[in-house]
Amino acid sequence: MVAILVAALAAWLFGAAWYMALSGPWKRVSGVPCDENGNRRSGMGALPFVLSGVAMVVVAAMMRHTFAASGLDTLGAGIVGGGGIGLFFVCPWILINNAYPGRPVLLTLIDGGYALFGCAIIGAVLVLLP
Repeated sequence: MVAILVAALAAWLFGAAWYMALSGPWKRVSGVPCDENGNRRSGMGALPFVLSGVAMVVVAAMMRHTFAASGLDTLGAGIVGGGGIGLFFVCPWILINNAYPGRPVLLTLIDGGYALFGCAIIGAVLVLLP
């Protein structure tokens, strides 16, 4: 359980850094209403942060199960396995969710990049902390 929580926290913290670094482009293409200073008009409070943390725990738990069933136990396998889950499972879903409402491709790249690298981080932590 500790490995799952550490992996989830590592991916969540990476996501915080990822979206802080890409906040300008993300706000521009996400459609989130912003004020004249570029800040969100209506704050949602802590709910998105709590939900994203819970989601990371769910993802890490399922990845741990998948890795154990597949026998992935080296750092390289953890990174490739996790990155593969992000790139080939999560990214296509993000693409679908953004394509139908006609959202910009840049939004898919930003969100998909987080899925790819976040899952690779989870994979790395899970094999390092069995």
